[in-house]
Amino acid sequence: MKTIAALQAVVTAVPFDGEPSDAELNAIEQEMPLILAEVDLLDAQIMTIDRPASELDTRRVRRARNRVLAARRDLTNRTPGGLSVPGGAA
Repeated sequence: MKTIAALQAVVTAVPFDGEPSDAELNAIEQEMPLILAEVDLLDAQIMTIDRPASELDTRRVRRARNRVLAARRDLTNRTPGGLSVPGGAA
């Protein structure tokens, strides 16, 4: 029977410092408008969960959804080679 200490060198062979690389930070920076638009959409949807949606709520969700679509479009047009967005949106 092998102990965990004997396998530790194999498991932790590649040191991981826990910090994102520069390329990952640049990708996050490029996607930040889309991320913020999706957060706004989620906030608008959360506000309507426990009550009937009023006309103002409906408009708020519709505007937030349009901002997400516009941010996806802008990101796709700006990214070389296109963007793979989950859910089949392009």
